[in-house]
Order: sequence, then structure tokens, then C-alpha cells
Amino acid sequence: MRVDLLTKEYPPEVYGGAGVHVAELTKVLRPHIDVRVRAFGAEREEEGTFSYTIPAELEGANAALSTLGTDLLIAADCAGADLIHSHTWYVNFAGHIASLLHGAPHVLSAHSLEPLRPWKAEQLGGGYKVSSFAERTAYEGAAGVIAVSGGMREDILRAYPSVDPAKVHVVHNGIDIDSWSPNPETSALTSRGIDPEAPTIVFVGRITRQKGLPYFLRAVRELPDGIQVVLCAGAPDTPEIAKEVDDLVAELQQTRTGVHLITEMLPRDQLTQILTHATTFVCPSVYEPLGIVNLEAMACGIPVVASATGGIPEVVDDGVTGYLVPIEQVTDGTGTPVDPEKFVGDLRDTLVKMVSDPARAKEMGEASRRRAAEHFSWTSIAERTLEVYRTVIEQAG
Repeated sequence: MRVDLLTKEYPPEVYGGAGVHVAELTKVLRPHIDVRVRAFGAEREEEGTFSYTIPAELEGANAALSTLGTDLLIAADCAGADLIHSHTWYVNFAGHIASLLHGAPHVLSAHSLEPLRPWKAEQLGGGYKVSSFAERTAYEGAAGVIAVSGGMREDILRAYPSVDPAKVHVVHNGIDIDSWSPNPETSALTSRGIDPEAPTIVFVGRITRQKGLPYFLRAVRELPDGIQVVLCAGAPDTPEIAKEVDDLVAELQQTRTGVHLITEMLPRDQLTQILTHATTFVCPSVYEPLGIVNLEAMACGIPVVASATGGIPEVVDDGVTGYLVPIEQVTDGTGTPVDPEKFVGDLRDTLVKMVSDPARAKEMGEASRRRAAEHFSWTSIAERTLEVYRTVIEQAG
């Protein structure tokens, strides 16, 4: 079986969970089937991996338009594949066109949905309508859809009601339990002035509306003194949200000690150090199909305080591996809390509860690592993905 995996992100150019997913999935699938990776970006030396750049004629065009131009180059090269598997809207359209062109069934993995990220209009302008068109067309035409959580499956069927529910399969994201593991080293902390012994809350994520970082920063205002906060946050979607976050961080740094902002993309060995020495990880997302960052933190042996939205409750076992913060959200697609102040207050109280009981937090951290290892190994996820491939090919045949 030859499967062409289409993705925007692929090592060394990875900035989000979808890129991590494709890289790990490729690793565990290649011993079983012929996998050709087709990715945006500069040339890569990895065998069976092909890179595509924006067509020269579309350089400087709207980002959505240049994406579709790159998609057409990818689609042309998928001839001979038994199945095409695309990840995110950036290449969903490539998969759809390739399926029409070459007759191979198209499966797409749903890592997020454009209708549930309306704030992207700030980033893409009219290109958001283009990305939404590309995604909708691909979902409605796909032979199979893989949702990374049960919550995401429900979102897909709400957003695209014409999609046949029988075609939507749930396969969770995974975690490499060996690469993401407790790291006793402290150089990544001490070199940045972070105290490895202080009670610490860590956030890791892009600066985008869906990650809910401003809500967390407002909650930090009211945390007791002595709680250290480490923000591994970069790659802002827009200048507006970058300024909002910068202003909130600056305000916090003027009023309390121990607020550390790290904007560069940290190598894994440094990030595992920071996670390992934290008391808890925080995930204040207003939209999260699953949340690989939560799995990464859990694999490093720390508990998670996270908003109870999307696929997060399928990862964080409330009261066992962390705490879920209730969040009632408006239904306009933005994920905005109905009562933002209540959400901020509940988030603050839950963080205080976690950090105030270090022995309990340690127990939850140990349970977190066990859960990550037992339920989210890439081996089992590869097996489930192969099942989906075989089912789709058989139905298409």
C-alpha cells in the first residue's frame, strides 16, 4: 500500500500540533507501508519526503491564494498513490484535487476546523473565505475523515452536516513516551533565571485566540505571591493579539516577580526540563480538538489544569491527572466564554488548588505519565490509522 501524506508542516519546519502528529505518524507507519510525505517548505534530505514552495507567480499574494497554488503542485505529484491522507486545510484542497485527478480515495485528518476559528479572518482577511471554501469542499468530498477526538467528531458533523457520519472515524493524537519524559536537568531554567524549586505554572502554545492565553494572564493577576509563571509563547497570529499579550505580560512583570516569557521555539530537551520542574501545566484554550501540548506535559510527569472544551476531557482525567475548568461558551464559533470573568476566576481558583497541594500535584503527575503511556502510544494510533486506510480502500474499490 502506498499512502501519500500531505502536510504544511514537517520537520524541521514544525510550529504546531499538526506538524508533530504527521512527523510521528510517518515514523510509525513507514515500517508497514510505503509512505510518501509531501510538505510545504525548503528541501529535506529524508528519503520519501518531498518539499514544495509557493509558485513564483504567487509570491506576495494573499496567503490563502498562495497556499492553493502550492496545493496544485502537490496534487500533480500524487499519481500512483493508493490513498491520499491530508492534514489541515492547507493541504486538504491538494488531497481533494489529487483524488479527483488520480482516482485514489482521499482521507483527511481534522486537527481544527475553519468555522470554529473565525478569528482567522483577522489574519487572512478575505483569504479566510478561501480557506473555508477549500476545507468545506475537501470534507464534503472525502472518502474518510479522521477526527482526533470524539469532541472533534461532533464538531465536524455540526459544521459540515452533509458529511456522512459513517465516514468520520476517531483516532486520537499520540505521544512519544520516550522522547517526552521527565528530564532532571535544570540548565534551561537557571540560564533564564527560572527557579527550579519554586511552585511553577507553565503555559506552552502559539499566541492565537484559540489558546486562551489572555484569560490565563488575567488569572495570574490574582494568584498568590510566590507562584512562578513560565510562558513559552510565540508565533502570534496577528499584531493585535501580540500587543494584547505583550501588554498583559508587561503589566504582570511590573506587579509581581517570577513571570518569565520565552518567545523562541525551544528544542525538546530544554522544553522537557521546563515541564518536568513545573508544579502544573495550564491549557486555557477556548478551542482544542485534542491538545498535544497536554499529552507532552503529562508524559513529563506533571498534571494539567485545562478548560473543559473540545477533546481536552478525553485526555485530562478530571481529579486524577489534573483538573478541568468548566467553560460555558457562546455559539458563534469564537469559543468566547459566556462569562469571561467567571472563567478567569474559576481558572485562578483551580490553579491555586493545584499549586497549594504539591503532594497531590505530584501524585497526579505520576498518574498523568501512566495515562499518556497506556492510552496514547503512537503504536496503537498507527494500528488504528491503518484500519481506517484499509476500510476506505475497500469501500472505494
